[in-house]
Amino acid sequence: MDEARLTANVEELADLLIDTVDSGASIGFLAPLDRARAVAWWKERAAAVTAGELAVWTARVEGRTVGTVSLSFPDKPNSRHRAELVKLMVHRDARGQGLGRALLTTAERAAAEAGITLLHLDTETDSPAERLYRSTGWTRAGVIPDYAADPSGVLRPTTLYYKRVGAGSDERETGVEEEAEATA
Repeated sequence: MDEARLTANVEELADLLIDTVDSGASIGFLAPLDRARAVAWWKERAAAVTAGELAVWTARVEGRTVGTVSLSFPDKPNSRHRAELVKLMVHRDARGQGLGRALLTTAERAAAEAGITLLHLDTETDSPAERLYRSTGWTRAGVIPDYAADPSGVLRPTTLYYKRVGAGSDERETGVEEEAEATA
């Protein structure tokens, strides 16, 4: 997704971010998340997309943005082989339909096509997202206690994961058909 498309979708992306926080996902925000702050946060991502530091994909169902995932690319020369998977979100009304898996697969494939060989992420320990990552071949690297506050402000442990992608990674096919229009 380029800067123009991100900017054009900022309202729907803000709605998705608010829904994700309101449903209890620990993605860096406390509840209640103010709509103006959610819109501003997405607008702040536009420059990183233009600079090639961030890639964003959305899942759309019936013309509505119901999911997103991003890859954050490091700016240091010794880490150009890796990227961080960030902000995988699926609207609670669209969960259980394979959209999270489809978005994850889209990001992994795009990373491999871009020459990335290692992905990493962090997620709240014992969260539904953690179950998704384990089921799609991500490797648990460890747990950090009291790493981040959940939306209600309670400190929770975070689990770190990594996955090798691209050449020589022994990628597994997920067999999941993308049920949404994934756009980059």
